[in-house]
Amino acid sequence: MKYLKLIALIFGLIFLSLLAIYFIKQPSYKIKTDGILYVVNKASSSITIFDLFEGKQIKELPIEIEPHEASALTNPNRVIVTNYGTPDFEGKSITVINADTNTIEKTIALGESLRPHGIISLPQPNKVGVVTDIGNDLSVVNVETGVVEKQISTQQDFSHLLVHHPFKPLVYVANINSGSVSVIDVEQDKVIKIIPCSKRAEGIDITPDGLEIWVTNIKENFISVINTETYKTTDRIDTGKEPLRLKFSNDGKYCLVSNSGDGTVSIYDRKTKKQIVNIVIPGKKNIIEKVLYRTPRPVGILMHPNGLYAFVSNVTAGRVEVIDMRNFTLVSSIKVGNMPDGLTFIN
Repeated sequence: MKYLKLIALIFGLIFLSLLAIYFIKQPSYKIKTDGILYVVNKASSSITIFDLFEGKQIKELPIEIEPHEASALTNPNRVIVTNYGTPDFEGKSITVINADTNTIEKTIALGESLRPHGIISLPQPNKVGVVTDIGNDLSVVNVETGVVEKQISTQQDFSHLLVHHPFKPLVYVANINSGSVSVIDVEQDKVIKIIPCSKRAEGIDITPDGLEIWVTNIKENFISVINTETYKTTDRIDTGKEPLRLKFSNDGKYCLVSNSGDGTVSIYDRKTKKQIVNIVIPGKKNIIEKVLYRTPRPVGILMHPNGLYAFVSNVTAGRVEVIDMRNFTLVSSIKVGNMPDGLTFIN
């Protein structure tokens, strides 16, 4: 009996120690920078609104249908969220949030094009581009009027994410099942090129000078570098496991890639195409670290407009990790809702 009590005491002390360490290791926000961060929480069906200067949550705004991605517009300030839906319910709308009051302004239906996912702001005032996983359309939506002004077929399957050329009326759409990129002229309202990228093309971004598109392959773990003038693949860069997203630094010198399967964020030199840093997010070394931090799964990446910080959504841990772009280190973490994914910013 004495030994059983001793064993129980030891296990109790271990449990209390782990519990204490767990609370000590909760997300800690240590920086001060301008702006408001909006984080899309899929499983919570909500948007976490976080003040980056004060270091505190302003609000968690419920969304009726499970959201996935978000983008921001200015004059007036709005955040627009894609309502993707659940395995049992296919979403077909976007939600417009008034970013001055942080209240829902309206919901805009996208017709029969289902499961809207990727969304970007367009150069024209009050307009966003949205692509759908089912329907495979690029919808051009006027947020002010609530009207879907155009729906252009991508001519491919599982159209998931998109990016706009910085100087031309071109939108590039990554199509997962087709393993391709659709190049869409939004003035001519048609696809002008289909670029093959092998299997499972997902993450996509364009260099600030508009000369290259980088596309991740989430099945074979590499990046295709595509010349935007010739539409030819010029380089193939190996990545970590399951590279879901990528994002260029504001100056175009670096590209950040979230390796979801590895729990890492790799940073590549745009010019040399070489990896210069591989940031390991805590949570995979051993069972204690997994308990303390949860096994990391980085997904969405957002660059702060000042270029000093990158924000990475850590889906399994319910947090957003903050990377200092001056030394490529993790400097803060923000506790958010369940399964954070898309990120956007209002200044």
